[in-house]
Amino acid sequence: MKLFVGLGNPGAKYAKNRHNIGFMALDRIAADHGFAPWKSKFQGEATEGRLGNDKVLLLKPGTFMNRSGQSVQAAMQFYKLEPADVTVFHDELDLAPGKCRVKQGGGHAGHNGLRSIHGHIGDAYGRVRLGIGHPGHKDKVASYVLHDFARADDAWLDDLLRGIADGAPHLADGDTGKFMNAVALRVAPARSSKTAARADKGDNSDKAKAPKPEAHPEAAPEPEPDSRNPLQKLVDRFR
Repeated sequence: MKLFVGLGNPGAKYAKNRHNIGFMALDRIAADHGFAPWKSKFQGEATEGRLGNDKVLLLKPGTFMNRSGQSVQAAMQFYKLEPADVTVFHDELDLAPGKCRVKQGGGHAGHNGLRSIHGHIGDAYGRVRLGIGHPGHKDKVASYVLHDFARADDAWLDDLLRGIADGAPHLADGDTGKFMNAVALRVAPARSSKTAARADKGDNSDKAKAPKPEAHPEAAPEPEPDSRNPLQKLVDRFR
């Protein structure tokens, strides 16, 4: 059994907040892989299903962000799991919007959800860090993460969540490389060979469309001087 935890705050008013991208990731995994309906469990919402060959529990703590560890610990104790069996999906201020990174262990970097999990199960669990960008000043962080994603974010956010769902079976299997590749194929799809070739060689379309220089006609040659005498001119005139 593997435990995937998405971090966020419960309730409709927070559903589209940047801070809730962990919930969004689990919702997409559950929808794309046919998990059972969500049920109230472990002080949150949980659902079970399979990702590839692995049985996985998805958990969205309902304890609010700063008490997420309570819910995670309850699920771990029930299934007798170790921290290495747990992967937490969370928002990351220090990554640009749409970026995704996988990390095993380490500090919580001031993230309240991770801080709570650290306090309950230690730091030896996995994380999927989901970039939301930084507002630019630490005084703006609280307001920024508790605001909804802007409409301009819809395209990259959808691609990121789809990529996470595509790669989820690899992540459950412990293959982070294939997981990251699946995400990359969604957020930065490979260019076609024609597009790549044009980019490498330079686009010559402007050269092809450029007007050719006008051809200027050569000047007519100067007439040769008439060396005939008056009598020859008269005779030639009546020929």
